[in-house]
Parts: sequence; C-alpha cells; structure tokens
Amino acid sequence: MRKLIRHPAVQAGLARVIGAYLAFALRTTRWRVIGAEPALAEVREGRPLIIAFWHERLPVVPVLFRLAAELEPAATGLVPHVLVSQHRDGRFIGAAVARFGFRMVYGSSSRGGAEALVQMLRVLRAGNPVAITPDGPRGPRRQPAPGLVQLAARSGAVIVPVAGATSHHRILPSWDRMMMPLPFGRGVIACGAPVQVPRDGAESALPIVAAALDAACARADAEAGIGR
Repeated sequence: MRKLIRHPAVQAGLARVIGAYLAFALRTTRWRVIGAEPALAEVREGRPLIIAFWHERLPVVPVLFRLAAELEPAATGLVPHVLVSQHRDGRFIGAAVARFGFRMVYGSSSRGGAEALVQMLRVLRAGNPVAITPDGPRGPRRQPAPGLVQLAARSGAVIVPVAGATSHHRILPSWDRMMMPLPFGRGVIACGAPVQVPRDGAESALPIVAAALDAACARADAEAGIGR
C-alpha cells in the first residue's frame, strides 16, 4: 500500500483531489484581510515582496493573492512563486497549490538551495512576489531557517509576515500541526508590518521575523474566534 501511495501517478491524483478540496473550502469561506495596507503600499510602489508564513498555515494562505488583487489593482497580474522542497513531499504540496496561480521554485537548505536562491532573486527583480515557509519542509516547527533573511538581505525586498486562520478547521497530526480549512467558515488573513533586513548581519533579523510570524498567527486566530 505504501509503495502504491508513493507512485507518481497516484501522488499526482491525490494532489489534484486535495487542490480541488482546498479551492472549494477556501471559496466557501467568508474572508477578511487585516493589516495589509503597509504591504499593499509596497505593491503600489512597484516593489516586490517576500511573503513568509509558517508551514502549518500553508493550506489557508493561498487565498491571499486573490484577496490582494481585490484590494489593490496593482497586485493584479503579479505571479506569486512559492519555494518548495525538491523532496517528494514538496513536489506533492506544489502540485496541490498550483491551481491557485503559484509557480514553483524547488529547493531547500539541504538540497538545491543555491540554485533556488538564484531563481528567487530573478523572480523578485522581475517584480513578482515570493512565498516561503521558513520552517519547512520538515521543521522544527516555528523555527525559521536562515534562507529567508538571506534572500531578503540579498534582494533588498521586505519580508511580510502573514498568517491565515479559519473558524472551521481541523488540526492535522503532522509535525507542524497543520491547519486544514473546512468549508463555510469565517476566515482571516493577518499581515504584519514589513520587515527590512540589513545586508550585513542578516541572521540577526531571524528572531524578529519569527516573533512577527507568531504574532500574525495569534492575531488571525483571535480574529477568527479560535480559542475563545
């Protein structure tokens, strides 16, 4: 059974099913976006963004770019690129979220990282956003790898901490306690203030980014009524 599930054709089929389910769940959720104005101001000025969010919120965040285009005409036509692992799991996730308009950049800190960095720099220089889960693909949970701040330092693009939450969801028994949205709930996308990373001493910004991502999750959860 395990061998069957890992077969590329089966993986592709499962990715399509999960992608279709996420599209349905996110489309039937009533969404609000909070705290986005500073990031949208960057978009209006034509500056590219690095969107960062914890891996656990990956199923919820793809709706962000549709909502951003509704809020800011300058965001229409931007092509978001997401960094995913070259591992089989990363490619599975990439196939599942591709229907939301993402293009994939494959690489991680352990495999293909240098090539991925070059690709993401090109994406940012073309004016398009890059989305990164800095604790992915396998954790530790909520502990960011340095690649995120290194990219920000090299590119000059700001990091926008983002989190999503839905009132109807299930927490999966995965390493990151992933939030899987259910249909017909209330959803919130929370954006923190953009973080500018200095060219020198980039890794000193890691704790700042981690705290901002935690704060975005807490705000999204509170606004969605989770934990009340």
